[in-house]
Amino acid sequence: MSHPVSREIPIEPPHCALLFIDVQNYNCSWDGGEYAHLSAAEKEQRYGYFFRTLRAQALPNMMRLQQACRRARIEVTYTLIESLTADGRDRSLDYKITGFNVPKGSPDARMVQELAPGADEIVFPKTSSSVFISTNIDYVLRNLGTRYLIIAGCLTDQCVDSAVRDACDLGYLVTVPTDACVTLSAERHEWSLRNNRGYCRQCTTAELLDEIARLA
Repeated sequence: MSHPVSREIPIEPPHCALLFIDVQNYNCSWDGGEYAHLSAAEKEQRYGYFFRTLRAQALPNMMRLQQACRRARIEVTYTLIESLTADGRDRSLDYKITGFNVPKGSPDARMVQELAPGADEIVFPKTSSSVFISTNIDYVLRNLGTRYLIIAGCLTDQCVDSAVRDACDLGYLVTVPTDACVTLSAERHEWSLRNNRGYCRQCTTAELLDEIARLA
């Protein structure tokens, strides 16, 4: 279909890729580097909702999507925060101001074990909110013949939202499984989904899994 007239259309598995955003040790492990300066009480107060929702809902749903896409021969790809240098001098200005630095090759720069990439799956290290800004992902996806993107991960209202909007502007049809994304509060999650609803198709993980199984 060269000129879709709606975002609300099923994926085409041979032309689809699944993209996980920032599900890595740095920010998705209790002992990750993002929280190294915080006490356990401070982490619970500021990030308790995030970790509870990640472990109880978002991560299990991401794992189901990963398995389903592998079975359906849908390309599974990943992006994570990782500098090209140890001191992070190559980071975006925004990441420098925020204080994000995940040194090249560090444990923080690995996906969480539950979502570990396969040996031949593609990982895009990034140093900006949107993976489309600081990597060659668009070039690679086009080489793969990708027209449909499934985007999941964290944070819903930051790096996920940035990737969704940039992907749509670049001509991809994007599907967001809303319960396979997570951010720091339910309110932030819902507001982000409301704001990008005009850019992408939104559905539950269960609905998307049924679609993948039916089409594959």
